[in-house]
Amino acid sequence: MARLLLGVTGGIAAFKAVQLVRLATAAGHAARVIQTPTSQRFVAPETFRAITGAPVLTDEFEPDPLRGAFPGDPLPTHAAISHLALVENADAFLIAPATANAIAALATGRADSLIGSAYLAAECPVLLAPAMNHRMWHHAATRRNVAQVVADGVTLIAPGSGRLASKGESGDGRLAEPDELLAAVESALSGARASGGDLAGLHVLVSAGGTREPIDAVRFVGNRSSGRMGYAVAARAAARGAEVTVVAANVALPDPPGCTVVRVSTGEELRRACGAAFDAADVLVMAAAVSDFRPVAPAGGKIKKEGRAGMTIELEATADVLAELSAARRPGQTLVGFAAEHGDGALEHARGKLTRKGLDAVVLNDVSQPGIAFDATENAVTIVTAGEDRQVARAPKDQVADAILDRVLELR
Repeated sequence: MARLLLGVTGGIAAFKAVQLVRLATAAGHAARVIQTPTSQRFVAPETFRAITGAPVLTDEFEPDPLRGAFPGDPLPTHAAISHLALVENADAFLIAPATANAIAALATGRADSLIGSAYLAAECPVLLAPAMNHRMWHHAATRRNVAQVVADGVTLIAPGSGRLASKGESGDGRLAEPDELLAAVESALSGARASGGDLAGLHVLVSAGGTREPIDAVRFVGNRSSGRMGYAVAARAAARGAEVTVVAANVALPDPPGCTVVRVSTGEELRRACGAAFDAADVLVMAAAVSDFRPVAPAGGKIKKEGRAGMTIELEATADVLAELSAARRPGQTLVGFAAEHGDGALEHARGKLTRKGLDAVVLNDVSQPGIAFDATENAVTIVTAGEDRQVARAPKDQVADAILDRVLELR
């Protein structure tokens, strides 16, 4: 599912934006709303806040309690610049309704509002849905301004024809219906994934999370991996145009937008799922933490504490999923492993894994460093390859993901 940023300007058709947000959230999309002050005469920010579950911003200098994050995303550790962070995190930016005044501002690149500033900073698909009186819509100035924003790369959602706000008037200028607006956004997202981005045409397979090996019906041997890093790689790969399959082991995060997610629990389930998807993949990013051992004889029910002074669990080694996939690789595939190490000798261990498993790169994550270990929103890694070791300084995990994918493209 996608992150939709909606800009609402001051027209009576703003009431349709409320229904659009309802449809978008019901479809599983995360939504944030920014409003012009005039739009609040028609719809109060509290209405959008109640539906999206996120604060509504109206001013560039207004602090954002979510620091640019969308519902379901982790809260960044630093306070971001609102108009930059929101649109940077968005997968699509829709301005609906867009008044004649708003369109004029966009056409001339004015950044005197939060919506105008976000528009100039947007690198995601931008869509514009005009709404105004039919005489305003057909005026030569409006036609010039619309032509300019379309020439600048905006997708226009043309207004419909029918009854207008003024009593007794009808004609062109009606805001498109909410279901039409959502369909246009989803079409733009599909088009961006299919034809845009430097990973277009590649199938990326990502594993994420941590496996759990049952001791009994309620207990397990596991690890602390949250899946955040793997999900960040998957989301950024999809945003850059790749077809992405994610094998997610016990991840309690929203699905990364635009990805096919296969859910697993144990190492054996992950092994089968990755094996089934591997041959079709051009790139494998093995970010999941797969348990090295599992109980030999897990109990079918719950092992009771009563009458036990202690308990011994016999463990056996699990399959080395990454080594098996590497042994079965076909020409043209790029394989990236992860190594979560702790303290001294971390780089040597990562280099050994690179050679031993026949990989193209290993992403070394030293979990002894504070603030970048399991379930953190930031990371700092070293990308180890046969040619060089490249350090990626501490940054949000989506930025680290982009650095990893940049290195994958270089290796290919």
